[in-house]
Amino acid sequence: GSLITLSCLSHRVVCQVISSAIPADSVQDNGTSDSSWITRLENNYGFYIGLGLAVFSSFLIGSSVILKKKGLLRLVEKGGTRAGDGGHGYLKDWLWWAGLLT
Repeated sequence: GSLITLSCLSHRVVCQVISSAIPADSVQDNGTSDSSWITRLENNYGFYIGLGLAVFSSFLIGSSVILKKKGLLRLVEKGGTRAGDGGHGYLKDWLWWAGLLT
């Protein structure tokens, strides 16, 4: 058989090829065959999972904008300086922070 040398930084390995006649149907993908439950889930429900994630992220982004806007409007109602005019009072408002964190 043939000899193959594989080198790493700290090791050198020599392998001998005994036979090269491997049937095509006995080759496996290191455990990532189509019978995997993740692959079956992606094949069957991948579109619906993506659609659900898109709708959920749109909901979070929209609610974030609304909460921050409500926090800024509460600040104006209390008589605070607007953020556009250089005020930083919105940083003390919990509603603005809730919008930022969503």
